[in-house]
Amino acid sequence: MKHIIIIPLISVLLFACGNKKTIAEEAIAESSETIVTLTDAQLKNAGIATGKMEQQQISSILKLNGKIDVPPQNMVSISVPLGGYLKTTKLLPGMHINKGEVIGVVEDQQYIQLQQDYLTAKARISFLENEYKRQKELNQSQASSDKVYQQAEADFRSQRVLITALAEKLQLAGISLGKISETNITRSVNIYAPIDGYVSKVNVNIGKYVSPTEVLFELINPTDIHLALRVFEKDLDKLFIGQKLTSFTNNQPDKKHPCEILLIGKDLSSDGNTEVHCHFEDYDHALIPGTYMNAEVEVKSNKSMVLPADAIVRFEGKHYVYKVLAKNKFEMMQVTIGETENGFTEILSPEEKSLTGIEFVTKGAYSLLMMMKNKSEE
Repeated sequence: MKHIIIIPLISVLLFACGNKKTIAEEAIAESSETIVTLTDAQLKNAGIATGKMEQQQISSILKLNGKIDVPPQNMVSISVPLGGYLKTTKLLPGMHINKGEVIGVVEDQQYIQLQQDYLTAKARISFLENEYKRQKELNQSQASSDKVYQQAEADFRSQRVLITALAEKLQLAGISLGKISETNITRSVNIYAPIDGYVSKVNVNIGKYVSPTEVLFELINPTDIHLALRVFEKDLDKLFIGQKLTSFTNNQPDKKHPCEILLIGKDLSSDGNTEVHCHFEDYDHALIPGTYMNAEVEVKSNKSMVLPADAIVRFEGKHYVYKVLAKNKFEMMQVTIGETENGFTEILSPEEKSLTGIEFVTKGAYSLLMMMKNKSEE
């Protein structure tokens, strides 16, 4: 009976010892996957250099988007103050026009009536002026009553007001006072371009009657177009007036357009963003209002712990650095990186406290990675 009991105990002990041996082997294997030990010759050939982390100010890139916009003073809506029928126009969207150029002709019988009223009032003013002067002389000699004199004065002054008002209406309509006379009355008026620029919209066709409130054409002066970017509240403190940035279109991402921030909005939309207006340093005629643009702004961050870019290796989608354990012994450690500037890369994690005073491989990190992976494949 004693032999029967001893045999199972021995089996259990042997099994337990075997498990301990397997666990130890796994621990050694796992350790060897992150630690590499080199000979003096390998260390020399790998060109290993070491150093500690430094604290530097790293710039980050703030990516924004928006579209090309035109300030109100550079966008003109053309309408006819007195209305009428559109007789002729040659405008098409995208066409370039010069300031003072005739862009349309409108005609209506009211223009005839307006000129008739003006010429009639102007012809009558001489009679009323002479009558006023005559009644003034008679009144001074007591040959005319005050009532008659005052009536003559009122008629004369009223006629002058009427002539002035009709003259302003004619000028508003676009009819030159110096060109109309008893033998020269026009039924049409010209519409002139008030700016140099491009036609953005044509809202009418020939023969259509347009009222004073209707917009016939929309013109754009592109010399002062700007870029309107949408910026979220959390990023507003990173921007300032005068800050430089670069913009580009989706179709030509390699073609950069330098800009400068002119205005930062002071109110937020329901989505928590506001508009930032930027001026193009060099105007590109290929950029038209409404074009969607992307922009990149270089903003300064707080001082961060950095390592040379050569100290960081990428393997299976993750980033690693090598910590110095001994003279020829290095441990592979995973890190999270930030921005890279001037050959240095920001280390975001682990935290700064856990990295202070530690020596890292700053040159030859990829050589260590190749040695480790070649050894693991053998």
